[in-house]
Amino acid sequence: MGSQSQEKGHKKLIQYANGPSLEEINGTVEVPKGKGFWRTLFAYSGPGALVAVGYMDPGNWSTSITGGQNFQYLLISVILMSSLIAMLLQYMAAKLGIVSQMDLAQAIRARTSKPLGVVLWILTELAIMATDIAEVIGAAIALYLLFNIPLVIAVFITVFDVLLLLLLTKVGFRKIEAIVVCLILVILLVFVYQVALSDPNWGDVIKGFIPTTETFSNGHSVAGMTPLSGALGIIGATVMPHNLYLHSAVSQTRKIDHKDEADVARTVRFTTWDSNIQLTFAFFVNSLLLIMGVAVFKSGAVEDPSFFGLFDALSNTSTLSNGVLISVARSGILSTLFAVALLASGQNSTITGTLTGQVIMEGFVHMRMPLWLRRLVTRLISVIPVLICVMMTSGQSAIREHTALNTLMNNSQVFLAFALPFSMLPLLMFTDSRVEMGQRFKNSFIIKVLGWISVIGLTYLNLLGLPDSIAAFFGDHPSAGQLTTAHIIAYVLIVAVLALLAWTIYELYKGNKRHEAQIAADLATSHKE
Repeated sequence: MGSQSQEKGHKKLIQYANGPSLEEINGTVEVPKGKGFWRTLFAYSGPGALVAVGYMDPGNWSTSITGGQNFQYLLISVILMSSLIAMLLQYMAAKLGIVSQMDLAQAIRARTSKPLGVVLWILTELAIMATDIAEVIGAAIALYLLFNIPLVIAVFITVFDVLLLLLLTKVGFRKIEAIVVCLILVILLVFVYQVALSDPNWGDVIKGFIPTTETFSNGHSVAGMTPLSGALGIIGATVMPHNLYLHSAVSQTRKIDHKDEADVARTVRFTTWDSNIQLTFAFFVNSLLLIMGVAVFKSGAVEDPSFFGLFDALSNTSTLSNGVLISVARSGILSTLFAVALLASGQNSTITGTLTGQVIMEGFVHMRMPLWLRRLVTRLISVIPVLICVMMTSGQSAIREHTALNTLMNNSQVFLAFALPFSMLPLLMFTDSRVEMGQRFKNSFIIKVLGWISVIGLTYLNLLGLPDSIAAFFGDHPSAGQLTTAHIIAYVLIVAVLALLAWTIYELYKGNKRHEAQIAADLATSHKE
């Protein structure tokens, strides 16, 4: 259909797509053969950086810093656990793409019915738009803080990052990977510098990496946050569904001889190294954010946990914890660097969010549109709630406006809790299957056990936190009636999620059996011939 339209000379904006994942860049990056470990690793490095961006986007910032402010180093163990689970899930996602030559969306669609495919596509689109809201807010606030651009105008300017994307599509995929790595290093260096100046108690930091019973307790709250709600916020902002779709697609950008099992195994190995190294950087960034919350600011000094409040706190000598920080803060460099890192984080997420959107659209509903158009549509939709929020609070106090934007960003992340099980469970089922992956590449017993513990644990924690997430839509101090309403909505949604999960598992199981029977039939036919 797409080829026919091109032959007639009419290239449609929206085309039918049922080819390789991200066809324009699939298998385009050459990798050396028979070279040393480091040179080979360098050739495979890049896709992991695109994935790691999602683990340090603006949505992570306030959860980590506020967690540090409220509970010291207690929740740093949650960042460690989330990062280890992320490494496990991303390894499986990359392996699925490399071995099966399908991204996760294509694999799910190939084993399920069209109605389920459309439902899962819509669910995943909502999750991508939720992360896009965080990026719009982060980028707009960074522009406001750095250049004093009014917020409404700054929100509109974020739409024009589509021009950046257009430029990047012309320079080649390897250069896109390099730009993303540079932006990650900017973010990392900013926080290393700020934490180094604060001189934290490293003994307490190391102790914090060991989880205790208090880590997930719901007993006491600080500023309306319990350790459990803080932990759920960090988990929700760290492990994101769209990263699994993205990694299963971009892991296919390297040239592989799929007839050579050793070449496939080598690609899986080096892609895993790349992913784990980049996710380690993301782990350090998130840990540094939490350490900032503890060591950079005096305990409880940051009353406004929004990006505005953190920017002001970094230039306010009364909120900072030691003399070195105070003397540097007077120059304004701490707050300026914070805003620069925020802008870098938002731009990084722009690149990866658009690629992911294309992956799920092609995979689930076999539709393709130009990347710039895809970006424009999703960004314009994401801008609407942000603009409404800014306009509704424009006549009110600055703190009210800042809090409203922060609440919108945090509440938008609730969609991630819905979408995550529908990417994790299929991923685990596919990579556990000998039919899909072959005997050599299916998950080992240890990976399978750890995978199921992670998937069941994350699904349970996300659903456990849903009543509080829904209650947050009613404001900081909901009435008893509003709490009851929030709980009823949450329980209805939990039942709907579990029912949809059961439907997904049933169709995937049935599709896998059908695929197995087809393979057996093909083998029988080839033997007869």
